[in-house]
Amino acid sequence: MADLTLWRPFHELERWRREMDREFSRHFGRLFHDLEPADLEAPYLPAIESYVKDGNLVIRADVPGLEPKDIELSVLGNVLTIKGERKQQEQVKQEEYIRRETVYGSFERRLTLPEEVDAQQIKASFKNGVVEIAMPVVKALTPKKIPLEEASATSAKSVG
Repeated sequence: MADLTLWRPFHELERWRREMDREFSRHFGRLFHDLEPADLEAPYLPAIESYVKDGNLVIRADVPGLEPKDIELSVLGNVLTIKGERKQQEQVKQEEYIRRETVYGSFERRLTLPEEVDAQQIKASFKNGVVEIAMPVVKALTPKKIPLEEASATSAKSVG
């Protein structure tokens, strides 16, 4: 005899509602009142990029809406720290929002500098919401390739 399965019509409705929510979000975006409180409490972390150009290691941090006075840069050993706070300029009541994707708050990014740079000669500038930090590379920065070996099923040891 075949097993009987309990039919739960509300489970099907819930699954259908989740699928519809995903589709509406994909096409129309999420309105503020649909956001979970955790979505609004995500920490603000500025985007970072780094590259070598003209003998310098260049690190750029996007900090839109901030002024140079809002940002603190420091180096301790080989760790560069970028600190600041993005403050909300205008107080808007939660129920007045239609959409809110901007994140505010304090941030701190720490980057380990390679040994090949001279951290004592750092220069920093600010333009159009971007912090640019440059320091001379004293030894060539060359990536080391690491071969990736495929583990065979027979060589894998079982734990237990």
